[in-house]
Amino acid sequence: MARLYLIRHARPTASWAEATDPGLDATGHQQAEAAAQLLVKTLDPMPIYTSPLRRCRETAHPLERLWHPAEVFEAVAEIPSPPLDLRARHEWLVQAIRGTWQEMNDTAPPGSPDYLAWRQAVLDSLAAIPRDTVVFTHYIVINAVVGAAHSREDVVCFRPDHASVTCVESDNGKLRVVELGRQMDTTILGRG
Repeated sequence: MARLYLIRHARPTASWAEATDPGLDATGHQQAEAAAQLLVKTLDPMPIYTSPLRRCRETAHPLERLWHPAEVFEAVAEIPSPPLDLRARHEWLVQAIRGTWQEMNDTAPPGSPDYLAWRQAVLDSLAAIPRDTVVFTHYIVINAVVGAAHSREDVVCFRPDHASVTCVESDNGKLRVVELGRQMDTTILGRG
C-alpha cells in the first residue's frame, strides 16, 4: 500500500483564461515554501513527481532543494483543453466543471480529447505508483482522484486550495482518501 501526497500547485501569476503555462506569483512562492516545510516536518524523504507545467514545477522547487530533484510525470498534467482560444476554453471549463465526467465528454467541442479516457489514465497511473510519493499536480487531477475514491462522477467534488496536501492510499489498484487538503473559498476559475 502506497500513500500519495497530492499537492495542488501554488497560486499562479495568471488564470486559465489568461495563460496556458503561467509560473507562480509572489504569494505562490510563499505557499510553495510553506508546503515544503510542512512536508519536511511530517514525512521522510520519498520520491517526488511533478506535472510538467511551470506552476507545479515551481511549487515543487522548495521541496526539491530540501530532498532531491522531482521527476516529471506527464500523467498528472492539467486536464487537456479543447482546441479553443483562451477565452473560449475558460467558458468551456466553467460549464464542464459543473457536471459529470460523462457530461464533460459528451458536450466537449469537436477535436477535444476523450475526457473519460484521460480521467482513467490519471487514476491508473497514480494507482500504479508502488511506494509513498509526493505528487505536485492540479485541481482537476486531484478532483478526479477524490471523486473516484468516493465513487462520485462529478468533475468537481471538492475544492483543494493552492499548495494544499491531499493524502490518498493506493492499494491493489484502488484509491482511498486518507485526508482531504485545505479547501479554498473561491472557485478554480479565479486564479487557476
